[in-house]
Amino acid sequence: MDCVLDVSDLRMRYGKTDVLTGVSFVARRGEVLALLGPNGAGKTTTIEILEGFRGRSAGRVSVLGVDPAHGDEAWRARTGVVLQSWRDHARWRVRELLAHLGRYYAPYSAPGLTRPWDVDDLLATVGLGEHARKRVRELSGGQRRRLDVAIGIVGRPELLFLDEPTAGFDPEGRREFHDVVHRLADREEATILLTTHDLDEAERLADRILVLAGGTIIADGSADELSRAMSTGSEVRWSRDGQRFVHAADDATAFVRELFRQYGESIEDLEVHRASLEETYMALVRKAENAAPRRLTAVAA
Repeated sequence: MDCVLDVSDLRMRYGKTDVLTGVSFVARRGEVLALLGPNGAGKTTTIEILEGFRGRSAGRVSVLGVDPAHGDEAWRARTGVVLQSWRDHARWRVRELLAHLGRYYAPYSAPGLTRPWDVDDLLATVGLGEHARKRVRELSGGQRRRLDVAIGIVGRPELLFLDEPTAGFDPEGRREFHDVVHRLADREEATILLTTHDLDEAERLADRILVLAGGTIIADGSADELSRAMSTGSEVRWSRDGQRFVHAADDATAFVRELFRQYGESIEDLEVHRASLEETYMALVRKAENAAPRRLTAVAA
């Protein structure tokens, strides 16, 4: 019951081009996953298959216990989608639009889960309370993006797909939206799968990060786990006798231990910086790209 997404050997071919060559991963209730990958890696194709908007060439896919290729309206009511852009209903007032859309979810309430989300609570959650009576066309770009999010979660989804969710948000709006994501995952126990080019956002939000390259998942883990697995090294900084030192170390723990063995309490302001998610991500993608010709040759043989 806790397994919300179960993807095994997902494959997709367009003509003679293999876009997905064996994608496999799982996601459990309340998890936040970030799907990263270079342009053309197949992220959009993967998401559209999971949403039930696109068929697949091969593989097994279970979304909320259902094959999305055969999902009915009751199944769709359990999911939410926030696209990069929403076709505005410009003349609608914000509160009226959310109340109208919410009515479609009412027949799909479940024990312990009343649908839709209370409109006033939802407006407060996404920061649109004071704009409830405005027409959609009167909203700023950032406010319209908040409305996109509200539309995606009005049905209190058990699974939420977010595509570049904070595009157009200012820093304050981005922080507020991150709070919304954590609330959905922690209090609503929603599973969230997001795609973003903002690696800081992925690191801040995601319990796990999936890196898609070469048609398959090449990495799956937290940002720290991926950094350790890539052995990209660390930077150790410290002060001693009024001087500042910086040293690159493959094994930061061993280096720091030796540092204290030699200099003891004279070490001050010690900092250990692991590789950033961006550095780790780039190293993973480069490694996959360099291995691609050999992998293709092996498959052909």
